[in-house]
Amino acid sequence: MDSKKQKPFDEEEAELMESLENDEWVSDPQFIKKQWAHMAAESLKKSAKVNLRLAPNDLDAIKAKAARAGLGYQTYIGMILHKHVTGQEV
Repeated sequence: MDSKKQKPFDEEEAELMESLENDEWVSDPQFIKKQWAHMAAESLKKSAKVNLRLAPNDLDAIKAKAARAGLGYQTYIGMILHKHVTGQEV
């Protein structure tokens, strides 16, 4: 083991570190997209309507990020606001 690497806390962590180093972990973009959609849907249940003004550049950026996440921009805004007010990382 390289001296610069962090030593595992226990055997389970050692196994996890080894599997990560052996590229046994794969990112699943569809899973992440489904999680975001689920969080957005949950945050919008029994929602109230809100009107707000945004700078055109901000709205364009929000729409672009929402599109990359596979969400509508209004759903994306609702999700971001929900995460913010519930103290989750945005």
